Amino acid sequence: MEFLIWIGAATTLAGIAALIWCIGMVLRARRDAPSDAELRERLRRALPVNIGALFLSVIGLMLVIVGVTLS
Repeated sequence: MEFLIWIGAATTLAGIAALIWCIGMVLRARRDAPSDAELRERLRRALPVNIGALFLSVIGLMLVIVGVTLS
């Protein structure tokens, strides 16, 4: 079951990379948004990416735990 550990680690790293990308997107939005309404719209678009990245990280960590438990 070692392959589950490696797949889970890769999935977790992909989720963390997406979280870092989302943080950068929000920081750029805060810096470049001309108005409060524009900032809210950009943050509204970033929210699904953030939730998806967190979900991907959690699934990856679960795969790692299952792989370690079954090993």
